[in-house]
Amino acid sequence: MIPELAISIVWVAWLASWIAAARWSDRTAKQPERGEQALYRGATLVGVILLFFGSGGGSRGFFQGRDRLWDVDQPIAWMLVAVVALGLAFTWWARIYLGRLWSSSVTRKVDHRIVDTGPYATVRHPIYTGLIVAIFATAALPGSLMAIVGALVMTLAFWIKARLEERFLREQLGPEAYDAYRRRTPMLLPFGPKSG
Repeated sequence: MIPELAISIVWVAWLASWIAAARWSDRTAKQPERGEQALYRGATLVGVILLFFGSGGGSRGFFQGRDRLWDVDQPIAWMLVAVVALGLAFTWWARIYLGRLWSSSVTRKVDHRIVDTGPYATVRHPIYTGLIVAIFATAALPGSLMAIVGALVMTLAFWIKARLEERFLREQLGPEAYDAYRRRTPMLLPFGPKSG
């Protein structure tokens, strides 16, 4: 099996399992207006298109882009496959730890609370952190300009969504509790700034 196919299989398996598990979630009590979520959703879509389809790669998709900045040797390519798998495994650890409070959108669930243990003691948004790691490893394999731009756009989208989520949950769950969590736990990078 070639690394490009392996990364595709890992992403498809993750996406299928992620969608299948969507039923495992509590009822939504409240969410921001739809328009407030449009920016991060649009940016995510643009990032996905650039990452996976933006290189003009022909029959083998983004792995054969004409805008390659570098080539990756086989051992490094397989290491990137492993990094993608680890990043996506981290998202699953976070999602399982979050339990029925998980949602694909910014929401407050019935009986919502701040989860600050497990991966949520390391970063406030471990699902986004794992996705960002997997996305950059995916973009590194083709080494194309469009894939890298796609990864950057998706990172921006996750940052926008995280900021919206924090603002919304702070309002919904109370500033005292959420601000205390922000002061002790970094946003996306385990050793990054805590209140960012």
